[in-house]
Amino acid sequence: MTTLMDAAEKLPDKELLSKHTDGDDTAFGELVRRHRERMWAVAIRVLGDPEEAADALQEAFLSAFRGAHRFRGEAQVSTWLHRIIVNACHDRMRRKMVRPAVPTDDVTLDVLSNERTKGTGPDPTSRSDSSMDVHAALDQLPPDQRLALVLVDMLGYRVEEAAGILEVASGTVKSRCARGRARLLPHLVHLRNPEPSSDVTSPRGGDWRS
Repeated sequence: MTTLMDAAEKLPDKELLSKHTDGDDTAFGELVRRHRERMWAVAIRVLGDPEEAADALQEAFLSAFRGAHRFRGEAQVSTWLHRIIVNACHDRMRRKMVRPAVPTDDVTLDVLSNERTKGTGPDPTSRSDSSMDVHAALDQLPPDQRLALVLVDMLGYRVEEAAGILEVASGTVKSRCARGRARLLPHLVHLRNPEPSSDVTSPRGGDWRS
């Protein structure tokens, strides 16, 4: 006998979202199941902090849950969801940037080291030093360049996909990536054989598990 969950697994994203807005209790949970890990990867790589990333993910799904009626179908549901998580991360980055920015022209390895050793507690993500260096260097970038680099260079989205998520032209994404790479290079030249990234861990359990 086919259950409601089994039926939901066979439906396309747009139909699931439509069913959710019509009051279906299982449709949104299936969307979360399909897209949670990819959205978590965006959040953890943009924010670099598992607590911040988990909170951003929770906020993004809550926003999507409440705002599903505003989806008009011009883009894929996955693109729409990624816009929401990107906006949630962007908001958190803006709040963190109330402190004075560190100039990027004369940044030294000491700055990166200070960034790595700010926290004194255990690292819940078990990230390597090289991965921590990358996140510290990303902290020096303007949010628009950081988001473009994370999507294209770290997560492998095509430029056109990133442009859809960020709601800018493809040429703008290319320009932001080029400027971001140029600004990152002086901070990362000491990394010769970086270890494979291990910072994409599963989000903590919460209300959105299906």
